[in-house]
Amino acid sequence: MTSPLSLLDRIRQRLADVPQVVEKKMFGATAFLVNDKMCINATERELMVRIDPAQHDELAAREGCSTVVMNGKPYRGYIDVDGAVLETDAALEEWVRRALAYNEKAPVSTTSNSSTIAACKGPSVN
Repeated sequence: MTSPLSLLDRIRQRLADVPQVVEKKMFGATAFLVNDKMCINATERELMVRIDPAQHDELAAREGCSTVVMNGKPYRGYIDVDGAVLETDAALEEWVRRALAYNEKAPVSTTSNSSTIAACKGPSVN
């Protein structure tokens, strides 16, 4: 079922019960940090999701998905997901779950350079 809520509001709903979530403007969008680390970055048209790098090739090959590229550099473990493939609640839920699952085991970023993508960490969702 397609939701009448904005993509950002739909993400907020899914993260409402997750502890230590902070919203921050980052990379020209709204970043959702969990335990002080970037987990999901969203506009009204797409998501940038931090996922397990071991699943990167499989997930990047999906319809509406691609590897995040910043300043000409591809970032393995970061996937851009087009909003057109996020219209159903189930589709969005899958990506939020994937981000939170990897979030638990990803390292904390030790850099202060805001152009570097921080890793994410948070509760595991199965």
